[in-house]
Order: sequence, then C-alpha cells, then structure tokens
Amino acid sequence: MATRLLESGCRLTVWNRSSDKTESLVQNGANLAASPAELANSVDIIITMLTNDAVTETIYQGTHGLLSGDIKEKLFIDMSTLRPSTVSLLADNAQNKGASFIDAPVSGTVTPAEKGQLLVLCGAKAGDLTRARPVLEILSRRIIHAGPVGQGALLKLVVNLPLAIYWGSLAEALSMGAKGGLNLELMLNAIQDSSAALAVLPLKTPQILGQSESVAFDVAGMQKDLSSMLKSGQDHGVPMPITTGTLTSYDAAAAGGFGAKDAVEIISFLMEHAGSQQNDKEES
Repeated sequence: MATRLLESGCRLTVWNRSSDKTESLVQNGANLAASPAELANSVDIIITMLTNDAVTETIYQGTHGLLSGDIKEKLFIDMSTLRPSTVSLLADNAQNKGASFIDAPVSGTVTPAEKGQLLVLCGAKAGDLTRARPVLEILSRRIIHAGPVGQGALLKLVVNLPLAIYWGSLAEALSMGAKGGLNLELMLNAIQDSSAALAVLPLKTPQILGQSESVAFDVAGMQKDLSSMLKSGQDHGVPMPITTGTLTSYDAAAAGGFGAKDAVEIISFLMEHAGSQQNDKEES
C-alpha cells in the first residue's frame, strides 16, 4: 500500500516497528520518521495498519505515540482490523486533541493492494471521508461508507467471518474425504465445479495442494480476527457457536506451528492431524 502511494506521486513519510520493512520505501523516495510522534508531526494525514488492538493502542497512545504531540487538524485513517470498541476509544482520544479519525479497514490482500483494488470499509463523518477520499481512492476499487466511526471496523468483521468459517469447514470436509480414501485434487476439482465453491477457491488451490508457500493472510491473523469477531458478538449479545468452533481449529493450528502460514493452511493442518485426537482417546 505504501508503494502504491509512492508510485502515485504522494509525498510519503514512513515508520514501522520492524525498521527493515521501511528500507525499500526509503530507497524509493519515502522519508523515514524516528517515532510515531515524529511521523504525526511531519504530515497532515496519517495512515495506520497494525497487527492487533493492543499494538494499535500502544502506537497511538504510548509515550512517543501518534497522539502524544500537537495533532490539531490532523486526519488519522486506521486501516487495521480492530474491534469497534477499540476504534471508538482511539477516535475519542484523537478528537479530544482536535484531530479527526476514521476507520477504514480493507477487504483484499497483497495483489489487490499492489494494484489499488482493495475494498475499503469506512466508518467516518461525511466531511472526514471527503478529506480522506483522494488518498483512499489510490488504494481502492470501491469505498463503502458504513456509517459513523466504528462501523467500518464492524463491517470488516462481518465480511471476514464467513470466509474464516469457509476455510475451517473446507478443512473438515477435505480431511473427512481424505480419511475415506478420496484424492485431494479430485475433491477440490469437484468442489470448484459445484455450488460449494467460493470465487477465491481457485486462487488458493495451489496452497492447498502444496504447490505454493506464498502467504497473503496468515493463520495467526485469522485467529486474531476470529477472536475479535467473538468479542464483538458478545458485545451485541449474539451467540456464535460456529465461530467458536472455527476459532478452536485456528488456535490448534497456531499452536501446532502453522501461525505464520497462509490461512488456508488450516486445511493442511487438519488433514495432517485428523484422527490423532481419536487415537489418543483410544490409547488412553
């Protein structure tokens, strides 16, 4: 996304917790900030995308955080996948210091980001979105204004939840078939030619067949998102037993060393470990 902004002619200043991730950007013309506070001081529009709620709160509210200096009239655009309650907290703290804040998480991974084809799910005041739109349009194929601040974050969880459950249910289906003697490639071929296929399945088939190790969105990220989905469901009094079961599978995959692998590797994990729990019970 930062590369896309540079290529579009934006004057860019960058900061990252892992400094090596900024090197190629600086080589291609970006300025480097020494801290989040310095970054916020040097630009008018600040975009953040971070791993989880706790990290995001620290980067915004820490001693040298984004909100620690004079941020009056700055515009903060958070594009992380966060809980709506976290977004509301950050927005309140920014607005109390005279800044504007919108949440704009995205649907899409590496390739759509490179091409500026992300789907932006935005929670914002109308005027703040108008100000942010020229930048967001560089990154996106469509911007959906979901409502006030926090609604973009909620919509992102809504959009991601069916996909997370799809990969979890596909993992169970393929494991069941494999244990019964069906060939993996044959099963995938049949599913892709049926109403059980999602549009993304053909793109992920190489990973499922072990022909690619590329990572667009990892197991740990899906695990974190599912946890946020459950907490948000609890906030609204919605029981989510299917989501709970899916999170259990991702928890097991992360604990089994699959955390950094693509989220569809939940299939490989479950196929490798299918039957092991039953065998353990029988042995005991």
